[in-house]
Amino acid sequence: MNYKFQNLDVYKLALDYLDEIYEIVGRLPDSEKFNLSSQIVRAATSVVLNIAEGSTGQSDAEQTGFLDSP
Repeated sequence: MNYKFQNLDVYKLALDYLDEIYEIVGRLPDSEKFNLSSQIVRAATSVVLNIAEGSTGQSDAEQTGFLDSP
C-alpha cells in the first residue's frame, strides 16, 4: 500500500535528512552518544512523522495548508 505522502518530494528529502543525521550521530564523541544524539534523532524523526501525519485523512488542499504552515 502506498500512502500519498510517500510521493511528496519533501517527505523523500526528510528521509534523506534522517539518514544523514544517523550518519552524523555515529561520529559524535562517546560523551554525547546518549544525550545529544537522542535529541537530534528525535527531532529529525519528528519532521518525517509530522509530514506523514499531516497527510492522513486530508484533502490535497488541506495537506498543502498543513505543509505550508510556519
